[in-house]
Amino acid sequence: MASATIGSVLTSLLVTPLDVVRVRLQAQQSPSPAARLPSFVQLPPNLGVSACCREVFWVQNQSQFCVAAPTSASFMGDVASDCAAEETQRRTFNTTIDGLRKIARNEGLSTLWRGLSPTLAMAVPGNIVYFAGYDWLRTSARSPMNGRVSDMYAPLVAGSVARVVAAVVVSPIEMLRTRMQAAQTTEKNVLRATLGGLREMVTTQGYHSLWRGLTLTFWRDVPFSALYWWGYEYGRERLREARRPLQGLGITADQAELSHSAVLVDSFTAGAASGAIAALVTTPFDVGKTRQQTVLYSGAKAKNLPENQLMPKFLWHIYKTEGVSGLFKGWSARCLKVAPACAIMISSYEIGKKMAVMVNERRDDELP
Repeated sequence: MASATIGSVLTSLLVTPLDVVRVRLQAQQSPSPAARLPSFVQLPPNLGVSACCREVFWVQNQSQFCVAAPTSASFMGDVASDCAAEETQRRTFNTTIDGLRKIARNEGLSTLWRGLSPTLAMAVPGNIVYFAGYDWLRTSARSPMNGRVSDMYAPLVAGSVARVVAAVVVSPIEMLRTRMQAAQTTEKNVLRATLGGLREMVTTQGYHSLWRGLTLTFWRDVPFSALYWWGYEYGRERLREARRPLQGLGITADQAELSHSAVLVDSFTAGAASGAIAALVTTPFDVGKTRQQTVLYSGAKAKNLPENQLMPKFLWHIYKTEGVSGLFKGWSARCLKVAPACAIMISSYEIGKKMAVMVNERRDDELP
C-alpha cells in the first residue's frame, strides 16, 4: 500500500502536464465551416474567448465562447474576424509540444498542473485497489484464478479484473479531473465552477451520470491492463534471462535477479515499453472517453449529440468525420505520459514490495 501511494504521488506530479495536453487535444474537434449565431448549443470547444473577442462581439458579456467562421466578416467586420481567428489559433493545438507551449504562454504555467488534486485523489486509492488486487489475484492461494487460469493468460485476466474494480471506484473523480483539464480559462476558480457543473448534471440527469463514460473507460482500461501486464511480465522475464550469463562472472542467480538495481532496471524498462505499446493500441477508446466526459450540455437536446451514442457508433462517427487521425488524436501525449507513468509506478511498487519482504524476513530471523 505504501509503495503504491508513493508511486502514485511521483507519477501524478511528473506526468500531469502531459495529461492536460492529451485531454485538450482529444477534446478538440474540427470547427464547423459554416457560420452560426451564438446559440451556444453545439459550439466547438476549441473556440475560446479573450478580452478582445468579448469586447468586439458582446459588450459586458462574460460568455466563454466566441464565433469565428469564414463568413463572419460579412456581418462583424475585418477587425472582429481577425480577433476571433487569432483567439481560435491560440486555443488550437497541433502537437504535444505546441500544446505545452501555448498553455504555458496563454494560460500560465500552473495550468499545466490543473486537476492535480483530483488526480492525486483518484490515483492513490485507484492504484492501491489496482496493484493490490492484481497481486492478490496472481499470488494468493484463495484467488479464484488459482489453478483455473494458465500462467500464460494469468496476467491478462488478473489485470483486466483489477482494472474493472479500480475504474468503478474512481470514475466520478476522473470525470471531475477531465473536465477541469479540458476547461480553457485562466480564471482561478476552475474547481468550483467544475463542481457546480457536476452538481447541475446530477440534478438534471441523476447520480448515475457521474459514471458517464464508464463503458468507454472499460473499453480503454481493460484491454490496456491486459496488454500491459502481459507485456510487462513477458518483458521482465526476457530481461532476467538476458542477465543469467552474468552467473559465469561469479554472480549467483539470486544476486543477478534479486538485487535492488536489477529489480529497478527490469521493472522500469519492461513497464515503460509495455505501457507505451498498450497506450498506443487503446488510444481510440481514450479519445472516445475524453470526448464523452467533456460534454457539458444537458437536457433533451443532449440526447442527439454523437457523444451520447454507444461506444462503437461513437467511434465510427469520429472515424467518418475526422478519419483515422481523429481516433488517434493525442496519441503522442498519451504515450509520453503513460510510458514514464507506468515505469515509475511499477518500479516504485516492485522496489517497495521487495523492501517489505526483506524487512519481514529480517524480523522473522530475529524472533527467538
